[in-house]
Amino acid sequence: MGISLFISHGYRHIFEASLTTKKDNMKTLALILGVLFISVNTTLQAQDGVTVNVTIENVLNDNGSVLASLHSGETFLKGAGVIDLTEQAKKGVVTFTFENVKPGTYAVMVLHDENDNQRMDFETNGMPKESYGMTGNSMVMGPPTFADAKFEVSDKDMDFTIRF
Repeated sequence: MGISLFISHGYRHIFEASLTTKKDNMKTLALILGVLFISVNTTLQAQDGVTVNVTIENVLNDNGSVLASLHSGETFLKGAGVIDLTEQAKKGVVTFTFENVKPGTYAVMVLHDENDNQRMDFETNGMPKESYGMTGNSMVMGPPTFADAKFEVSDKDMDFTIRF
């Protein structure tokens, strides 16, 4: 009753103006918070991971495909990688882009699959028939090791060159 008596005595326009101003302020605050939320959410989504670019040099011919796999220590030499990519082979240079790579320790292995059978082929003596390589470009006798090929992904995009 106190408020209605107060409003009925000619101060109604002041009370209504005060309510309108508070409503406008609340709308403005809600709008600012909404824009801030969308901005932060978009930024976080864009930062899901980094880009790892891999350039393969010395592709000897246009036959088949070039396969590239980003591996963790758990997947290295055990099958599919964390991310697997394929590009049509072309003599000279082939480039791969691994996107949204999360921070961690990885290695990239590449294979020129000249006959498109999705695997490395071997000579009768056990040597590979097709060109291959990995980050670190370590080409010692025997199978490659994760320790020789690994690199650390943090918060910056990375570029590697692998030569067949």
